[in-house]
Amino acid sequence: MTLAVCGDVGSTYTKVAVVDLAAGVLVGAAAAPTTVGTDVLHGLDAAVAAATAGLGVRDVPWYVCSSAGGGLRLAVIGYEPLVTAQAGRRVGLSAGAHVVHVAAGRLGAADLAALRAARCDVVLLVGGTDGGDAETITHNATRLARSRWRVPVVYAGNADVRAQLTGLLEAAGVPVTGAENVLPRIGVLAPASARAAIRAVFLRHVIGGKRLSRGTRFARLVRAATPDAVLTGVEVLADTIGGDLAVVDVGGATTDVYSVLTPDERATGPAREVAGSLWRARTVEGDLGMRWSAPGVLRAAVEERLLTPDESEDLTDAAARRAADPAFLAGDDVERAVDRRIATLAATVALRRHARGAATGERAGRDLRDVRLVVGSGGVLRHAPAQASAQVLAAVLADHAGGWALPRAASAVIDADYVLAAGGLLAEEHRAAAGALLRHHLRTH
Repeated sequence: MTLAVCGDVGSTYTKVAVVDLAAGVLVGAAAAPTTVGTDVLHGLDAAVAAATAGLGVRDVPWYVCSSAGGGLRLAVIGYEPLVTAQAGRRVGLSAGAHVVHVAAGRLGAADLAALRAARCDVVLLVGGTDGGDAETITHNATRLARSRWRVPVVYAGNADVRAQLTGLLEAAGVPVTGAENVLPRIGVLAPASARAAIRAVFLRHVIGGKRLSRGTRFARLVRAATPDAVLTGVEVLADTIGGDLAVVDVGGATTDVYSVLTPDERATGPAREVAGSLWRARTVEGDLGMRWSAPGVLRAAVEERLLTPDESEDLTDAAARRAADPAFLAGDDVERAVDRRIATLAATVALRRHARGAATGERAGRDLRDVRLVVGSGGVLRHAPAQASAQVLAAVLADHAGGWALPRAASAVIDADYVLAAGGLLAEEHRAAAGALLRHHLRTH
């Protein structure tokens, strides 16, 4: 067998999958607590040892992604909030970032203070279409240069002044990477170059800067932020099944939604989005999670009329207990039922927001009517009985009161073997194996 080790170093657990590249199947899997308190390699090495035990393999290549230490925290600085700043935010999310701050217009002292307070790992500096306004982005680049800014910057704005402004930032000691404009023309969103640049900066500056491990081995192993790897896996799966799909990933702190849609020629007409349409998109709901954000799930569910205040009150103590102790494990049927209820609410609200466009900034929302497959992910779904997990997705797909058009003929599956991240990690070097892995384990064949 020709094998590869795929690892995801998460905030709480490190998951490892061993893939037979020829057959496109898992031959081993294991998980271990992420050892952020000492060295994340301790947990990663333990998980790999457990996953490869009995396989008799040596010198197997490793493909690793990471969201440990808070993942990738991104700030976006744009020309104005409804176009370039929004386009930058969408691109940042597609690159696997947690967008912690968005600023628009000419930066002043208060804006710079707010930017510092956001404690971002990377700044995405955008603004102006190619050949368009250059004054605002020039002002903002100059402001960063004069403020002794040291957080890495990805410049993805007006191409006409790219060389001038990246040179200005470099001369001031600002780590800067140039990329193609995320919005070269009004209505045209071009994420690929900026997404690649953000990934490169994450690997070069952020992983080592978080001091998650002594030495350089961990930084050499990591190839992507975990959400970036998952989105790549979602893209491969969409290409494999040949149709639209959506993924709902219910985590401890956030609920992420990914969707891959077939481009609509109508998006190039008069009604097109000014900030462009991102047909392969991710949204992050920071107030919806199984542990840290469990109280936020209840608040959002009441606002969405999924829970009455009385029902919310019944769950309040359980949600508070989970937020206070993120390592909490449901130990009986009652607590497991509470977990599934919170998961159902989080997934339903997150998909509502994604479809309405509230989380993406798209005026018309995202049309999920042609979605063929909905994938559920996250530990609460992976570790629950198959029937219970299926009921969570069934509730989401029966959400007729949510104000969004439900998929007309979607099937649902749980990523029980956690292969989306592995597929994304393998995609660049082993695209066929990645597609076969996803098709086999997500039962889309």
